[in-house]
Amino acid sequence: MPDDAAGVTTGPSAFGAGDLAAAFRYATEYLAVHIDEVNALNVYPVPDGDTGTNMHLTLQSVRRQLDDELPSTMRDVCHALAYGSLLGARGNSGVILSQVLKGFAEIVKTKEALDAPTLARALRGAAESAYAAVMRPVEGTILSVARAMAEAAEAGAEAAEGPLELLRTVLAAGHEALERTPEQLPILKQAGVVDAGGLGLLRMFEGLVGSYEGRELPPPPTVTRRAQQDFEEEAFGFCTEFLLSDVSAPTSEIQDAVAPFGDSLLVVGAEGFVKGHIHTEEPEQLLALVGRYGRMVRSKVEDMSEQHSEILADVDPADAQSVRAGLVAVSSGYGVTKVFRSLGARVVGGGQTDNPSVQDIGDAVRSIGAADVIVMPNNKNIIMAAERVAELVPEKSVRVLPTRTLGQGLAAAVHFDEEQSVEELMPIMEAACGSARTFEVTIASRDAEIDGVSVTSGDAIGLMDGKLVVRADDPAACLVALVREHGSDHDIATLFYSAEIGPDGARAVAEQLALEAPDLEVELQPGAPDLYPFLMALE
Repeated sequence: MPDDAAGVTTGPSAFGAGDLAAAFRYATEYLAVHIDEVNALNVYPVPDGDTGTNMHLTLQSVRRQLDDELPSTMRDVCHALAYGSLLGARGNSGVILSQVLKGFAEIVKTKEALDAPTLARALRGAAESAYAAVMRPVEGTILSVARAMAEAAEAGAEAAEGPLELLRTVLAAGHEALERTPEQLPILKQAGVVDAGGLGLLRMFEGLVGSYEGRELPPPPTVTRRAQQDFEEEAFGFCTEFLLSDVSAPTSEIQDAVAPFGDSLLVVGAEGFVKGHIHTEEPEQLLALVGRYGRMVRSKVEDMSEQHSEILADVDPADAQSVRAGLVAVSSGYGVTKVFRSLGARVVGGGQTDNPSVQDIGDAVRSIGAADVIVMPNNKNIIMAAERVAELVPEKSVRVLPTRTLGQGLAAAVHFDEEQSVEELMPIMEAACGSARTFEVTIASRDAEIDGVSVTSGDAIGLMDGKLVVRADDPAACLVALVREHGSDHDIATLFYSAEIGPDGARAVAEQLALEAPDLEVELQPGAPDLYPFLMALE
């Protein structure tokens, strides 16, 4: 509903389920426009420059849930908000945002429509949920902004003619609170910035308002300074996250178990899942520990020191004209993702059990400065979505390299060079992709006979380029069988292993592989995709 010529409209007295779902879809796109702006301010709790990215990834998961469920009632919309944000929450800011949305949804889900009084109660619930999730709440952060918005909503609800008018009041209060954050948190004052998470929250709410007003997406703001560059290189540890299902213990017990591993700790639960986030120096040990409490659905480890170093070495905008091509890769597993990023790819999270949407891939394409972008889906089930991105992002020239496995994507990415044209790159990357092979070891979830191989639930099963070819009693024996039977014609392999396997287990299997294939050079890397003890990329 745009502003009219006479003045600002107040909007309807209440918004329905469809309005709310559409607003969050638009807010996801609105935040995507501002990712770089938010990232540039990120100095707390560490200056790793990913707050905007993590908050947007969290909202992307909400949008995916909305698209999957197509909710028609307020309760169903609220389920998508709470469930989707928990599943997709990334980073400290993303987990807190998921709790903001959870608290909001808890209040709204019992209503048929969102009016001003309900909005005020929902914003109070959002702020309280966010504060409750943090073991040691810090003022001057997204928490302070959320609380100020809740207080403004409660003060203005009675006088507001509708939720849109109240949202505008809340936004104004949120911006005032954001401007106060440097006085509350010394590191922000030192860096001369406001809190990045608080700004990300406001950008989301601006998106909600923009949707109700029927506005077009704005152009991305120009970033001229990154606050992280004012901080010298330090050891910041690893941002480690996990998502568990089938949990066998209370959330508080899991929180107590992981608390000694580090700081910035968040452990939250909903819908039968537990999501955890912590900054630690011992990510492998932590993931192995929490794996005892349930089924590991997803995990992520980011080297924050490495992220900060990349920002310090960021390309000067004046040199950006030499960038002729961009690369987007779908990836799962922190080790695999780290390699893709080191090769120059912008990564979209997803894989076999977590396919990203066309919008998710499109957002990544938009975020790249180059006009020509190569997209690698790295999974046969994601190729069709990747092929539709060009329709969604007509301002870019998008070419899809139809990689069907992570191994194919890694082999192709080795040859990516942003200073070459896409026309030059595609034949080289296609050739590399064609000669690569991918071995995956996972655990059978049921009894079956697939591709002529009989398996029993709990067996270790080995896939070659996505096709089941061997079974064994344990993952190590399965990998050895894969290499013995199908790996003799390759010279180099990168073996990614899971936290459950660990470095000692990986070294032990590497010794067995050396006996089976003495000419195969194997490099070990932690961080296999979730649910896969081993992934091997052979060239």
